[in-house]
Amino acid sequence: MANKLTTTADEALAGVLVDGMTIMAGGFGLCGIPENLIAAIRASGVKDLTVISNNCGIDDFGLGILLAGGQIRKMISSYVGENKLFAELYLSGKLELEFNPQGTLAERIRAGGAGIPAFFTRTGVGTLVAEGKEVREFEGELYVMERGLTADLSIIKAWKGDAAGNLAYRRTARNFNPMMATAGRVTIAEVEQVVEVGAIDPDNIHTPGIYVDRVLKGAVFEKRIEQLTTRPKQAVAAAAGEEV
Repeated sequence: MANKLTTTADEALAGVLVDGMTIMAGGFGLCGIPENLIAAIRASGVKDLTVISNNCGIDDFGLGILLAGGQIRKMISSYVGENKLFAELYLSGKLELEFNPQGTLAERIRAGGAGIPAFFTRTGVGTLVAEGKEVREFEGELYVMERGLTADLSIIKAWKGDAAGNLAYRRTARNFNPMMATAGRVTIAEVEQVVEVGAIDPDNIHTPGIYVDRVLKGAVFEKRIEQLTTRPKQAVAAAAGEEV
């Protein structure tokens, strides 16, 4: 069994990064993002990137730091609402954007990982999403053709991983990570815990090691929250009809 463990983010990324490459980055907002790998990509100075991700983090964290560094040429995403710089760069013509309905983006990634070059979906028919794409009728309904997505590199985040590359994700931090693990020519997994091979019950392995090339135990995880809204305890109790 090959030992896929690496000790630093730079080691994990060694020999992989080149200008103009396509990178898939797991996560949903700031949940389940490979923080340490993103930081190492920022420090590397690699540029002219196409990045496939649900969104682009926030202005000073996550993939947002690659935008701030001028390293991203194009985003393939489904949501841009939390990053002001993203909107500014796009509206000024300095950033290309391929916008996708969120479910379509997930299916494009899954299809790419499964070796499916294209598929048809009703989502987006008759909208800007369908412009320039083949539309075909099936049983009286119109469907738009979407292409599967692959990448030169997938960087993903998992809860637990072992030296063989088997991964387990935790709750909503799973999000886009399992699909992206299958769709990268090289897949690097950043994990919170490294466990012995066999320690993860086979029924609880979400991504088998065959899809993973390198494993990195992240040094630090900030796990920021994009937006946090709270109410005083009195307001919560009053809303529930309880005595304060």
